[in-house]
Order: sequence, then structure tokens, then C-alpha cells
Amino acid sequence: MKILQHLLAAFIICSVVACNAKTERKTTVALNETYETPSAKKHYIRVALLLDTSNSMDGLIDQAKAQLWEIVNELSYAKCKSERPNLEIALYEYGNDGLSEAKGYLRKIIPFTDDLDTVSKELFSLTTNGGSEYCGTVLKASINDLDWGNNADDLKLIFIAGNEPFTQGKVNYKDASAEAKEKDIVVNTIFCGDFKHGVDTRWKDGADLTYGDYMAINHNKSTVHIASPYDDLILQLNIQLNGTYVPYGQSGRKKIMLQEEQDNNAAEYSKANAVSRTVSKGSHLYKNTTWDLVDAENEPGFSYDDIKEKDLPENLKGKSKSEIKAYVAANRAERKRIQDKIAQLNKKRRAFISKESKQKGNGLESAMIEALKKQAKRKDYTWN
Repeated sequence: MKILQHLLAAFIICSVVACNAKTERKTTVALNETYETPSAKKHYIRVALLLDTSNSMDGLIDQAKAQLWEIVNELSYAKCKSERPNLEIALYEYGNDGLSEAKGYLRKIIPFTDDLDTVSKELFSLTTNGGSEYCGTVLKASINDLDWGNNADDLKLIFIAGNEPFTQGKVNYKDASAEAKEKDIVVNTIFCGDFKHGVDTRWKDGADLTYGDYMAINHNKSTVHIASPYDDLILQLNIQLNGTYVPYGQSGRKKIMLQEEQDNNAAEYSKANAVSRTVSKGSHLYKNTTWDLVDAENEPGFSYDDIKEKDLPENLKGKSKSEIKAYVAANRAERKRIQDKIAQLNKKRRAFISKESKQKGNGLESAMIEALKKQAKRKDYTWN
């Protein structure tokens, strides 16, 4: 497949080494958009995506939009022994003339988050313009500005994609790579063009210095989607799934609208993309603990005593605590039923696509997935 699937492939290759690790984190649930602070024992993987948004990169951005949900789905099947790892994504753009020259033509779009709707929103908002692409500069910024955490067991990965020499700009990529190694961050590079040209322009060296992976792709190749007889049923379940969300607080009102907006973005891109998003929404990686009572209720530190009447949805205002809990419990049960059905249909969908696909994925993606599973076999990483 495309760019984000290549990112996933290299990401899992790196992740197998750390798959037995556990991380302690704490989640603080608030009524507005507060994100998370360290808590429950869980393995975390942090991935920073650094995308070139200069004029020549329209195809790259298009592939990112097309493949986000398929990548999330592939991640949702990953398992490290008995644990399914969580994922946090940060997003940068660089090489765009509309950005600040003083800052090296780069922008941190979002810090690490597990809010996949926000990741989708920002990807669909990206535009290309002109460009001076300074790989070393954006690498250094992501290494120093993001909160990578201090736990040695956390997996820390950077994926940078572009098509100009890796050596451009005032910051030497070798110095940035040295900082990455010091923080146990692995840099993976994706050159948009000929494989040998990427090697000659130091993209491979940029990956080798931190023991990362170098890949080259045709970023202008269209995404191949395969329709299945299960697609319409899955999309119908998405409508039902949306009905199980119980938004609360100012954040809830905004986020439920964002959820609908990203459903529409996926559908406008293609029917297959909307199906992939629905599958993602049925997985453990799609979390909305900051605004949905169903997700939030089981989080450490959550208490109904902290919720004010004005922060409840209209249909729950004036209800007793026991009535609210009963309503949330009913929605949780319904959501599980729907998600289980989505998983069952998706299993059939995957089998159908695997059988119907003439080209076994999209070139490099297929080769990368095969390579990562071969290496993962020697570890404890599995997919189911």
C-alpha cells in the first residue's frame, strides 16, 4: 500500500524488540480537552510523523489521507504476548514556504496523542506550497520538543518522508541522529523517489545512524482499494456505533462533531476508506476517554461526582447518578455488541481482500509486511 503503511511496517519491525516491556501511566479524565498524564500499567509506542509538504508532495499527503485507517487497523491486530500496545502519534510538516523561515520552514501540528480523529483532521487539513526541506532541522525539533517520556521500555520512533537531499539546512542530520540515539529514538526514512537516488542523497544514512529502516516509494501512485461484499454492512454498523457515544462537557460537544466530520472526510475520499475507518472505530486503539462517558467511566481517577449538571448531554440532565450509570452501562453493552459484529465482518472482509487481490498489497508495503513478520517470528510479536 502506501506511505503510512510503510511507516507501520518499519514501526513494527522496530517494536518487536521491546514487546515484553510494560509502562506505567496514569490517565486523568477531565471535562474539557485535557489529555493524559502517566498511570495504568501499559506498553506505549510513540510515533512522530514528519511529512514534507512542499509543492512536489501532493501525492504523499494524498496517500497519508488514504491509508491512515488501514494503518490503525493493522496496528490493532498487533499483540505482544498478552498485551495490546497503545499508540500515540505526533505530526509535523516541513519544507512548506507558508511556514516560518526563522523556524526552518517547519511546524509541530500536534504533540503525542491517541486522539485519532484529531490526527485525521490535521492530515486532511494539510496543503502543499513551495519549499525548502531541512531534514536535520525538523528531526532535531521533533527530538527536542516532543515529550518522549523517561521510561526506557517505551518504544520511540520517528518517520520522516520527503524527496530532497537529507543534507539540506543548517542542522546536520548526523548531529540530530546522535541526539536521537542518546534518547533511544529510532529514525526511519522514506524517500519519495528512486531507491538509489535516496541512498545517494543520504536518506539511507539518516536511517542507518539510529539503526532505523530506509524505504523508497512512488508517492504519486494512486491507492488501490478493493471492495468487499461486507462493506455496506460495516458502514451500517458505523451509524449504530455512533449512537453509543455519550458526550459530556464542552469537549464532548466539539468532539462528537469532529467524529462526524472525520466520518465524512473518510466517506468523501472513498467508500473503502470509510469502511477502514469504521473498523478502526471498532478497535481498542480508538479511544475517547476525555469526552465520552462510556470510555471515561473505567479510567482511573474518574468520578461522577466531578461532573456538573451543565456538562451532561440534554437527555441526562436531571437524572440521578444511578440512572446515568445505567444509561452508560446500556450504551457500553450495545457498543461491545456492535464492535464484535464489526470485528466478525472485518475478518471476512480481510479474507475476501486477500483472496481477490491480484498484486498482494501495493508493492513495497507487501514486501515490508513480509519482512517484519519474518523478523517478528523470532520474537514474541503476533497478529490476530
